[in-house]
Amino acid sequence: MTPDTLLLVQTTCSEKSEAIALGSSLVEARLAACASVGSTVESIYPWAGTVQQDKEIPLMLKTTAGAFARLRDHILARHAYDVPEILAWPIADGHAEYMNWVRQWIAAGEIDE
Repeated sequence: MTPDTLLLVQTTCSEKSEAIALGSSLVEARLAACASVGSTVESIYPWAGTVQQDKEIPLMLKTTAGAFARLRDHILARHAYDVPEILAWPIADGHAEYMNWVRQWIAAGEIDE
């Protein structure tokens, strides 16, 4: 994977307002070119010795492999969960103009550093 490989990153938040704030901060920091806040889902998972069930808000982010470590650190520093979900998938193909737009947004943030 090269630094300009696009990634789709998923996390979840307990509240829609948290997902919006986190997504906004990631786009403003040019660590993501787009943050898509989803509808409420029911998550079932083991935690603290029992199986939990909670409503969560999915947050999907579009970024590059080169920006992923900084994006992950940004999420970890701001997320309300002790162990937030942060999963990334490389994007194999897509609309070339959109993919270039993502790369350009992220790259402009790297120049500003």
